[in-house]
Amino acid sequence: MVSENDTRVKAFILSGVTTDHNVELALFGFFTIIYTLILVGNILIVITIIYDHHLHTPMYFFLSNLSFIDVCHSSVVMPKMIADFLSKTKTISFEECIAQMFFLHLFACTEIFLLTIMAYDRYAAICNPLQYTSIMSNQVCLRLSVAMWLGGLLHSIALTTLTLNVPYCGPNDIDNFFCDVPLVIKLACADTYIFEILIVSNSGVISVVCFVVLVISYVVILISLRNRFSEGRRKALSTCAAHLTVVTFFLGHCIFIYLRPAKSLAADKVVSIFFTAVTPLLNPVIYTLRNEDMLNALNKLRGRQVDFEGKGH
Repeated sequence: MVSENDTRVKAFILSGVTTDHNVELALFGFFTIIYTLILVGNILIVITIIYDHHLHTPMYFFLSNLSFIDVCHSSVVMPKMIADFLSKTKTISFEECIAQMFFLHLFACTEIFLLTIMAYDRYAAICNPLQYTSIMSNQVCLRLSVAMWLGGLLHSIALTTLTLNVPYCGPNDIDNFFCDVPLVIKLACADTYIFEILIVSNSGVISVVCFVVLVISYVVILISLRNRFSEGRRKALSTCAAHLTVVTFFLGHCIFIYLRPAKSLAADKVVSIFFTAVTPLLNPVIYTLRNEDMLNALNKLRGRQVDFEGKGH
């Protein structure tokens, strides 16, 4: 790791989403609403799953984990992005930038592993229903949960250490609204070719491998659904379609950003907005509005709240 004296850059300047201040003011209101919906929607999912014992199943256990990660993941980038809409100069200190990269990759990689586990859970439930309770026991779910967090932590530590092992002496302009490893590493005062290869082999390969595993899982699931009754098949297809939508948006970004050399493209900001704002919002929309079990649990929770307030008066 380089010493503090070798790291001359003390802060980075972010380009932001746009340079038009009027547009920034409109985006400030828009993304404030989006971020609020992300927080309220995902936290409500977690509370509902904890409250309703009928949702204490592996599927909803992992869904609550997904909602928690989405809250954390969006909170790494969105508050800073929203605040910067009101700032003329968008700066971030070197330490804050490193912290943002660390937590961004921690939650993103953990979510990739979680989405893969959720696909395996659906595969076990649909293709091996008689052995499902033993395959996805409480102990197995807890072990998988610990494993995905440890995997995300190791991935994040590796990339953050990689980023800190090169000197930064200028320039300090980042062409995006947040810090990410490919954007920062290219500003280093050293030959970063090997580092870029390591980034691609780390983040890019993880994304591609998990995406291939997910696609294969759903192909097997779809094949097994051919002989099911229409009602059961419809419910299973609905669940898989919802999951696949989230997977496509999330892993699509990871493959687009990390499976190429570290250079800025015009589409990067748009893709990054989907990654940080749209995908975390999809979770409460898809898994509540299109899920009968979740809707019933939400109605029960609301009914209990109304009864509690009525007794209070």
